Amino acid sequence: MQSFDYATPKSAEEVATLLAGKNGEAQILAGGTDLLVQLREGRRQAKLVIDIKNIPELTQVTFDPQNGLRIGAAASCFQICSDPNVRQHYPGLVDAVRLIGGVQIQNRASVGGNLCNASPAADSIPALIVHEAVCHITGSNETRTLPVEEFCMAPGKNAMRPGEFLTSIGVPVPQGNFGASYLRFIPRSEMDIAVVGAGASVVLNAEGKQFVSARIALGAVAPTPLLASDAGAFLAGKAVTRENVREAAHRAQAIAQPITDLRGTAEHRRHLCAVLVERAVGKAIERAGGQYAQ
Repeated sequence: MQSFDYATPKSAEEVATLLAGKNGEAQILAGGTDLLVQLREGRRQAKLVIDIKNIPELTQVTFDPQNGLRIGAAASCFQICSDPNVRQHYPGLVDAVRLIGGVQIQNRASVGGNLCNASPAADSIPALIVHEAVCHITGSNETRTLPVEEFCMAPGKNAMRPGEFLTSIGVPVPQGNFGASYLRFIPRSEMDIAVVGAGASVVLNAEGKQFVSARIALGAVAPTPLLASDAGAFLAGKAVTRENVREAAHRAQAIAQPITDLRGTAEHRRHLCAVLVERAVGKAIERAGGQYAQ
């Protein structure tokens, strides 16, 4: 592995100072499960690795009934999945986060790192998108927010500028009659990378028979995870029927840009988009307390 300096700052301000001093030659370590492999294989370079696991504000998971969920950039997957407020209010996020690696990885890996790694097949990103999550980004001179669907720019590339780092992910409080789900297809039963991933969230009316709104997102079928805006907008105001959900699934399928590789063909991935979206929306409807019209 290449040699590098190692720092363990105690505040976000210290992180910003360290980043500014290295002029783009530093890397943030939020969990290390991606970064250390990439450094060892020469896919990333660093003169300084900044470990943010010792900064309390970046490792906490907090929930407020008015302001929603805040996930520190270095909070572990285990913390998120075991938090009772996350399990109650953000089911689609739990679906996705529990799939990131095995038990050992869950105790180290972070959703912040999973997001910053910007893999097209990242499980957490479609789930964050359908939960309307936003990124809180800090630099030496300013802080800014960015919707998760705008954060990934290309495989392995995110929207942060030199000197910036992710401090937290914010997720709003869901409306009433809300449900969400994330599903993926993998060729093996354990610890594999998604061939296709699909997330969905819905808000239903009080009777559970009509869509008030919906969001649908896809992973592993384009250079970045995708928000299927047209598919979600189609469902708004429509009756909760299998025909409407199937049409939304086909609209989501239409924006996919899959490739053929060793793990699947483009044709297979395109087919799976419609299948998984239909199932994910169906699960979201169930969790929202609705059911299909007979």
